[in-house]
Amino acid sequence: MPANVRWSVIIPVFNEADIIREALSRLQPLRCQGTEIVVADGGSTDGSPNLAREFVSSIVRAPKGRAAQMNAGASVATGDYLLFLHIDTRLPENALLALTKVFESQAAWGRFDVRLSGNRPLLRIVETLMNWRSRLTGIATGDQAIFVRRDIFERIGGFPEIPLMEDIALSERLKRIASPACLLERVITSSRRWEQNGTVRTILLMWKLRLLYFLGTDPAKLAAAYYRHD
Repeated sequence: MPANVRWSVIIPVFNEADIIREALSRLQPLRCQGTEIVVADGGSTDGSPNLAREFVSSIVRAPKGRAAQMNAGASVATGDYLLFLHIDTRLPENALLALTKVFESQAAWGRFDVRLSGNRPLLRIVETLMNWRSRLTGIATGDQAIFVRRDIFERIGGFPEIPLMEDIALSERLKRIASPACLLERVITSSRRWEQNGTVRTILLMWKLRLLYFLGTDPAKLAAAYYRHD
């Protein structure tokens, strides 16, 4: 990795005591290579910030909500490039090498391909469709570990602070500047929601919510419907 390239990984958390130490421990090899790890806590009441402290470069408090938390994390991050990572998403071992090559090619932003953590055959179809759809539309989701040059992120005003679809809204802003770099390397993200709520049911719900979003439905109403099924 070039010495002048600095990355910041920004992780929004809320009451993640059960998994936060394990998730952050996986990032320590990156931290040892100079990557900054920033946790943006949305008011956890289970001690998540204290559990995270030894594993991160900094912790910032923010109003609850992924968009607000990720914007708060970005505001204190010092990296030239920002990578937004969900706490239940695991980066590939060669993440920094892949990202360095992308930005050496002057890509403005992008995302990884995704693999769902479960073993059910239907999940393989779901993840394949997610990756194909992202390539066709230029829209990335938070589960795909979106990354962006810091100056561009600041230029567009960061994540729109809406309660759902903030990743879609960010992608729409970034697409006006450049097409995303779609990495073949895969992050592994939790399939808990898919398995608990039913794979087909979850697919239909997400299609419905995205359609309503593109038709102009208030994101607050979409968030209420989304979390009602959690």
